[in-house]
Amino acid sequence: MDLLTERKPKLSERVANAIREQVLKGEIQPGQKLPTESRMSEFFGVSRTVVREAIATLAADGLVEPRQGAGVFVMDHPTLAFGSISLDVGNKISHALNVIEVRMGLEIESAGLAALRRNSAQEAQIQEAFFEFDRLLERGEATGKSDFAFHRAIAAATNNPYYVEVLDALGLRAIPCDVASPWGTESVLSREYQESLQREHLAILKAISESDPEAARAAMRAHLAASQERYRVRLSGQQAAWGAAKRSV
Repeated sequence: MDLLTERKPKLSERVANAIREQVLKGEIQPGQKLPTESRMSEFFGVSRTVVREAIATLAADGLVEPRQGAGVFVMDHPTLAFGSISLDVGNKISHALNVIEVRMGLEIESAGLAALRRNSAQEAQIQEAFFEFDRLLERGEATGKSDFAFHRAIAAATNNPYYVEVLDALGLRAIPCDVASPWGTESVLSREYQESLQREHLAILKAISESDPEAARAAMRAHLAASQERYRVRLSGQQAAWGAAKRSV
């Protein structure tokens, strides 16, 4: 597989996006129960496994809530103001760059506030997410959820719920190093890439643990700026590949 080629969205992503669009347009109301797995499977022409994956994605985004024995319900207060971020994300690098830009406006300050405001339990949650990322990486498993948990724990440690709300609205699409992300190509999922993320995470963690808000902001800025640069390199690679293809015609 050419690492410069963007992968096509999975079937579960297409189903999740279709349901999300209905919710955000008000076609499915907050509190309303979604159709059964079998009905959605028939409607979308996919397996029930695909439907389950789509529901898991929507639940991670905070848009729906599975209730044991009752079904899946649209959240009473989904973050509709930010939910359109998840619509039509496709698999374009430009969308990934836009999301990272939003995260820079949010997470640089949240890291600084976490260094000042976090309590012992919140610091422990940040560390637990950090070490869970490391554990999954060593086992060769997807690290996206633990990566998101790391950033979310930092947002929670600001003790300002709006930082968490905006990050939750972005959901796992904020994290490229996982198969759930539209931008999770094999180059992004490489061990080398994820090890570099973990080194950047460590700098953030140490600054927060040392109650150094300026160092925490600088470490988060460096982390997100590095992610921006990685995507810009991918764009340059695509441009070079296109030019080479044209010259060979």
